Amino acid sequence: MGIILKSNRELAKMREAVRIVAAVLDAVEVACVPGVSTGELDRVAARELTRAGARSAFLGYRMGGGGPAYPAVLCTSVNRVVVHGIPSDDELLREGDVVGIDFACFKDDYCADAARTVGVGIISAPARALLDATRQCLERAIVETVAGRRLGDIGAVIEGCAGDHGYSLVREFVGHGIGRAMHEAPSVPNYGSRGRGTRLKTGMVLAIEPMLNAGGSSVDVLDDGWTVVTADASLSAHMEHSVAITDHGPQVLTVP
Repeated sequence: MGIILKSNRELAKMREAVRIVAAVLDAVEVACVPGVSTGELDRVAARELTRAGARSAFLGYRMGGGGPAYPAVLCTSVNRVVVHGIPSDDELLREGDVVGIDFACFKDDYCADAARTVGVGIISAPARALLDATRQCLERAIVETVAGRRLGDIGAVIEGCAGDHGYSLVREFVGHGIGRAMHEAPSVPNYGSRGRGTRLKTGMVLAIEPMLNAGGSSVDVLDDGWTVVTADASLSAHMEHSVAITDHGPQVLTVP
């Protein structure tokens, strides 16, 4: 299926899903304290989801239509986990950890998706620098999300920003279009060349999600079929916003 442009009416519908995603991530972030389990974080997200009358985009999802179904409503990616960490009551957060919290839901048939990596208690200066650099990569990418530019412009600025800070970039997992489905065309790589790739148009909505590693760029997928970890056990950070391209510039939908 090709790229689906959204009307102003559709963007208005997406904003309700956006509001829920932001509220859930806020609630989960507050709960990210030493001693809490990632399983409890998932229950916090599930309670907020139910209260909002929304449907999880993650629970039961199969990557590429095959493989194991994802068993939770939230992804919790601690320290060396890049993305798709599965919550567990056996995994307790510790002072100094960093944890990526990724959540998506459907409301009135439209999807929103966002992620943030947060510190647990007081984190080290290197961990804080990694989080700050990942946030900066996302912010710079959003600036490039305007009609007339190309997908390669987004990837190029993320790749350049990560390199400027001395971090490696995960290439195996990318951002995506979003709307009536969680994953729509086009794919949004976190690397690229300026002036290359699909031209951006008003009405496109992109989930942009840089993933930076403090060590090497290589990653492995664990036997559960979901959890992606850095091959060298270095820290990783992941941040994501759903961004609409409008006639007035980029509009970050996942900021209420």
